[in-house]
Amino acid sequence: MKNYQRMEGMVAATFTPMDANGEVNYAVIENYAEWAAKSKFAGVFVCGTTGESQSLTLEERMLILEKWIACASGRFKVIAHVGSNCQKDAIALAAHAAKKGADAISSIAPNFFRPGSVKDLTDFFKPIAAAAPELPFYYYNMPSMSGVCLSVVDFLKEGSKVIPNLVGVKFTHNNLMEMGECIAFENNRFEVLHGYDEILIAGLAFGAKAGVGSTYNYIPNVYRGIFEAMKENNVEKARQLQEISIQVVEIIIKYGGGVRGGKAIMNLIGIECGSCRSPFAAFSEEEYKSLKEDLEKINFFSL
Repeated sequence: MKNYQRMEGMVAATFTPMDANGEVNYAVIENYAEWAAKSKFAGVFVCGTTGESQSLTLEERMLILEKWIACASGRFKVIAHVGSNCQKDAIALAAHAAKKGADAISSIAPNFFRPGSVKDLTDFFKPIAAAAPELPFYYYNMPSMSGVCLSVVDFLKEGSKVIPNLVGVKFTHNNLMEMGECIAFENNRFEVLHGYDEILIAGLAFGAKAGVGSTYNYIPNVYRGIFEAMKENNVEKARQLQEISIQVVEIIIKYGGGVRGGKAIMNLIGIECGSCRSPFAAFSEEEYKSLKEDLEKINFFSL
């Protein structure tokens, strides 16, 4: 792998900007990338769950990635999510990511016809990772979305035998015991990118060095503070900041979750991401008013 370095710090799971007609608004990505650089993100995770990847066409996903790579200008890493229920599409996305200069690729497990064993999962990922052999490959483990609950440690063990560029896992699950096992496996051989924003301090306490999160997008100062506090062993400060994170997450759950509610917050802070694609319902003016009031109650706009 070329110039491989382990991730450390915040990786923002990016939203996909849409216009009023539900078309991808590529122009917004330039402003979004400036915000990412200003927020000192270590990287961005493009076209994942937050980015509504499964609601996008193959061409849209490729063009979105190209725009992010161009706008990043090397200021932060760009991780391309290439996961798809169609293995051939995932292979095409991986090859495209390598050709256009992404820094890494990642893939969630297929969620319609699901792998029934670690071997099945490995066999599915092997040609995808092989399509971008010089790029680090991260397994995107998110059982709540994929429905795949196979042992991640076993996948790292078996997958690494046939996937030379397997470097770790984006661990979006609240099974902290399993997460700890992944971090400790073979003396910290693999990266574990923490994926549940509201329990970040737990992942860092186990030894994670980086996290991928959607709420990093709009409260980066809170999460930067958590990372710094945990480095300094100031658990009390980290706990206080994590509580702020939890308050924000409670609000976005009220408004449809991290994709729908989070995208609305991006609009409120001036990054015009528009609405989500169907089946998410568009945000109403009444909802925006209520959301803003709820955020003001926790002093969100001064965080």
